[in-house]
Amino acid sequence: MSIRNDTVARQVTPAYDVARIRHDFPALHQEIHGKPLVYLDNGASAQKPRAVIDAISEFYAHDYANVHRAVHTLGERATQTYEAAREKARHFINARSPEEIIFVRGTTEAINLVAQSYGRNTLRAGDEVILTQMEHHSNIVPWQLLREQTGIVLRVVPIDDSGELILDELEKLFNRRTRLLTLTHLSNALGTINPVHRIIEMAHARNVLVLLDAAQAVPHLSVDMQALDCDFYAFSGHKLYGPSGIGVLYGKKDLLAAMPPYQGGGEMIRYVTFEKTEYADLPCKFEAGTPNIAGAVGLGAAIDYVSGIGLAAIAAHEQDLLAYATDRAAEVAGMRIVGTAREKASILSFELAGIHPHDIGTILDSEGIAIRAGHHCAMPVMRRFGVPATARASFGMYNTRDEIDALIAALHRAREVIR
Repeated sequence: MSIRNDTVARQVTPAYDVARIRHDFPALHQEIHGKPLVYLDNGASAQKPRAVIDAISEFYAHDYANVHRAVHTLGERATQTYEAAREKARHFINARSPEEIIFVRGTTEAINLVAQSYGRNTLRAGDEVILTQMEHHSNIVPWQLLREQTGIVLRVVPIDDSGELILDELEKLFNRRTRLLTLTHLSNALGTINPVHRIIEMAHARNVLVLLDAAQAVPHLSVDMQALDCDFYAFSGHKLYGPSGIGVLYGKKDLLAAMPPYQGGGEMIRYVTFEKTEYADLPCKFEAGTPNIAGAVGLGAAIDYVSGIGLAAIAAHEQDLLAYATDRAAEVAGMRIVGTAREKASILSFELAGIHPHDIGTILDSEGIAIRAGHHCAMPVMRRFGVPATARASFGMYNTRDEIDALIAALHRAREVIR
């Protein structure tokens, strides 16, 4: 969906009540350095609605106990709530079974789980894994670790000047040793939405598995695992207006069933002696130890909240913000947007000539405006565009055009301060 698409802007109707939504987020109603907070760092982590905060508080106040093994009432309540959160996650991405939903600490742990459980036990020296030039470090480093352990070969799909994958180059990378393609669904550094349906079809036609890093995608795009047909899908709760320290790895059931446990300990076992251990069935096999129960409760509440508003409505609102911000950016002398893909969402990465991104971030903070400045854990992207870092404004469901106006005004002031 192009950020210049006027049809998208017209879809933002009065029915989308951003004032009501903002009322639900306590953190937004404060001042920073004497200025109203303008929070534009949602790509790093989103703020939490009262419904999520209350769900976690109520769980700790009234229902907390460890899950699955207790026969007492609190243990049963906690287990029911925890497994209800798993079902909410399953429904949210339309997985076939709750057994395909593994609770993890976040996207990073999910990718490491696949690398160490599937990759280390399936891939052999000389087997190839394809990544892309736009990946977050969390989808690069685990595969480098695996390369050191097993001797696999990593291939990289380049991106063009707009920040789009060069699919012709991807075609050339596939060969008889290609086993896995792992890529971001939505780039955290550029905002690019990759054509994942087409890419998955390309890979599956060659019997290559696909893992999607969906940390950025899930808060902004509706996804359907059965329609998408990827093999693994990973996302985090904290970008989805939920708590940190919780996330989901989706995997096709037959793949997860064949994979050995990632960690050992309690909960992931059926039977243990000093001679051998029999592992529990899915999903417990991959959830060793006491899980982040309250995190799962909070994630379930966040899914309820987002679903109640509707991802389609949220996406239309955010596309309007992105189009508006892109137009207004043209007014700022020396501002260059990094990432101009035709299909893009939620992220405006940029540089200002003569001003380091960290200085931009510091000046904007003095105006009460929170953005991210740095390499965004995507150093290969920065090298591709010849910059050490960028400033990044990332939009969420509660942001407004007025806040973008405040951002643009602050950028004008930043130029005056540096001059």
